[in-house]
Amino acid sequence: MKRILFFLATVCLSAAASSKTLVVYYSYTGDCEAIVNELTKQISADVVEVEPAEKGLRYEANGYALGTQLLNAIKAAPNDAASYPAIDPVNVSLSEYSTVIIVTPLWWSQMAAIMQSYLFQVGKQLAGKQLGLIVSSASSSISGVVADCKRLVPDAQYLSENLWINNSNRANTAALVADWVENNGLNQTENTMHINIIVGAKTFTATLADSETGRAFAELLPLTIEMNELNGNEKYHYLNSTLPTDSYQPGTIKAGDLMLYGNNCLVLFYKTFSSSYSYSRIGAINNPTGLAEAVGSGNVSVRFEKSATNTTGLTYQTLKNKDKGRLIFHNGHVYISRDDNTYTLTGAKIR
Repeated sequence: MKRILFFLATVCLSAAASSKTLVVYYSYTGDCEAIVNELTKQISADVVEVEPAEKGLRYEANGYALGTQLLNAIKAAPNDAASYPAIDPVNVSLSEYSTVIIVTPLWWSQMAAIMQSYLFQVGKQLAGKQLGLIVSSASSSISGVVADCKRLVPDAQYLSENLWINNSNRANTAALVADWVENNGLNQTENTMHINIIVGAKTFTATLADSETGRAFAELLPLTIEMNELNGNEKYHYLNSTLPTDSYQPGTIKAGDLMLYGNNCLVLFYKTFSSSYSYSRIGAINNPTGLAEAVGSGNVSVRFEKSATNTTGLTYQTLKNKDKGRLIFHNGHVYISRDDNTYTLTGAKIR
């Protein structure tokens, strides 16, 4: 039997950790720019572009002669500033950011010389920051680009995964970026909103997308609806109102994805599969383990509740004298669902 011991007798709202993210990119063919456009649909970030000082150069001409010349100059003297091609000034204060994401092309198995110039200039300023790396190539592996980045910025805290987008998977950029963002925890920004999705006795915590669609859905909560079964992988419900859309083709649907089909069909996916349909992302369940079992094979009643994001002084005595709410045990934490919000119970232990 679980017993709750109250030490601080205080219930606080769980607050999302805040951080500021910068995306720095160089795009020669437009592929990296397209990746950045998709990335900034999914996370909140400032964006700056690195550009060569000399415009109109064709690095790939004559068998990549100019590009090879630039790379060879860097390899010959990597510690000499004169070895790097000149770039336009990048007017951004890196001290304002805790996370920096580099989006760069690959040139002959190495980082594009233009991006190397930027990182050579700011490498020391990136020390201690979270650094993410996204590389675009035709087919070559990105190991050389990763090595270049770590040479230029040796003291950054690198994210656990790099992202490689190439000609064989480029059509699935949106889904690849979404997976990378989730796997590296980059969706936890100052605008992150968490909700609870309750199916019977099971409660799942979900993170809403920082988008018009996600925010508009949050305004509908709390919401208890009957969701219909479809295709053995999803539950759906047509809302009474329409939501703003920003549809894309994810390619791979993941268990726990919460999507909008059209402008009013709410879809909760409980299995992972490939799909050619387009959706607007609302959010995703953080840990969908047990979701398929909870929703079952037929229609099911599902409740969506907000988790508020500001600290409040709601005490245990207040709860004791009024409606205590519903206790929720999830991932080792204790929550109380009350007044259409979910509160984290601090100072409690589960035995």
